[in-house]
Amino acid sequence: MIKQFLILVGLICLFGCDKTTETKKLVLPVIGEKKLAGVDGKDTIYHSVQPFSFVNQFSDTITEKSIENKIYVADFFFATCQSICPKMSSQLVHVQNAFKNDNSFLILSHSVNPMHDTVEVLNGYANSYGAIKNKWHFLTGSKKAIYDMARYSYLVNALEGDGTPEGFLHSELFILVDAQQRIRGMYDGTDSVTVVKMISDIKLLKEE
Repeated sequence: MIKQFLILVGLICLFGCDKTTETKKLVLPVIGEKKLAGVDGKDTIYHSVQPFSFVNQFSDTITEKSIENKIYVADFFFATCQSICPKMSSQLVHVQNAFKNDNSFLILSHSVNPMHDTVEVLNGYANSYGAIKNKWHFLTGSKKAIYDMARYSYLVNALEGDGTPEGFLHSELFILVDAQQRIRGMYDGTDSVTVVKMISDIKLLKEE
């Protein structure tokens, strides 16, 4: 009788623990303003990346349709940057390698100096970091459109003529965006430990 009781307790504990683990499953936050909508006001509209159109290092047009149903990381840089950009791009190499066989993941790097960073310049820069075609896009286009994307879609800064020796100020953050084009995380792109955390969060996001 005691043996049967112990077996029963063990089964209850086993299934109970599994259920608790499932209940406490980690979910990444959604970053940005939220609005209530719907007839009963219970639906939530989250901040999301707005439609865009840029050109990549192969002269291909990349729009919001290119990232449809994909998870991606966005960042801002410029090809002649000698401060944080090389560190950020080197870290993105690790990110690319972690998901190089995953067609549902992309990287979008936006140039904040589009007057200099032509398609040819971006192609050379991409090659220097071993960027995989259709995996890691280096984007150029209208300066206003790029700066507006930084500020209003990705909620980070991108400025020109800020007084720095290189003439541009842009965020060091990597922005993690989910398949619904919502921001799910921001990470210091110059810090290797933080980038490892981002890679882990991408894997977590793919399980949602």
